[in-house]
Amino acid sequence: MFSVFRVWLERDGKHIIGKGGVEILEAIDKTGSLTKAAEKAKMSYKYLWDYLTAMEKNLGQPVVATRKGGSFGGGGAELTEAGRALLREYRRIDEYLRRALEDPERWEAIGLKISARNRLKGRVKKVTKGAVTASVKIEVEGPVTLTAVITKEAAEELKLKPGDRVYGVVKATEVMIAKE
Repeated sequence: MFSVFRVWLERDGKHIIGKGGVEILEAIDKTGSLTKAAEKAKMSYKYLWDYLTAMEKNLGQPVVATRKGGSFGGGGAELTEAGRALLREYRRIDEYLRRALEDPERWEAIGLKISARNRLKGRVKKVTKGAVTASVKIEVEGPVTLTAVITKEAAEELKLKPGDRVYGVVKATEVMIAKE
C-alpha cells in the first residue's frame, strides 16, 4: 500500500539513527574501516565521523570501536554491542512497520478499506450506554437486528442515535460500528 516511509530513532527528542545511520553502521560492519565505510556509503569521511559522534552523544554510549593504525598494520573499526543492538532494533521496527503498512487487514481495521463481505448496512434502533461500553442495536437491511458492544467513547465520537445509517462491520471476534 505504501512504498515510502521513514523510520528514525530518537532518545529524549534527540536523533540517534535513521536510514543514513543504518547505512553507515552496515558499511562499517562490512568493511571494518571508517574510510572504506565512507566510500561504500558514498559519504565524506567527515560527514560519517560527525554522524557517528552525534549518534554516540545522543545515545550516551559508543556504537563503534576504532583501532589506530601504524607502520606495521592498518587501523580498523567495528560495531560495539550497543551498535549492533541499535542496528537490530532499527531493522526490527522498520520491518514491523513495513509489514503493517502492507497488510490490508490492518488498514481495514482502522476503516481505510473494508471489503463488502464484512459490512452489513442497517439502521440504529437503540443505544444503551454503560459506564465503559455502549450496546448498539442495529436493524440490518433484510430485516435482521444485530447488536454490537463498543466503547462508550466510540459511541459518543460517532454521535450515534436511533435512525442513523451505519454499517455493522464483522470482524473475526466482534462486530464494530462504522457511520456513513
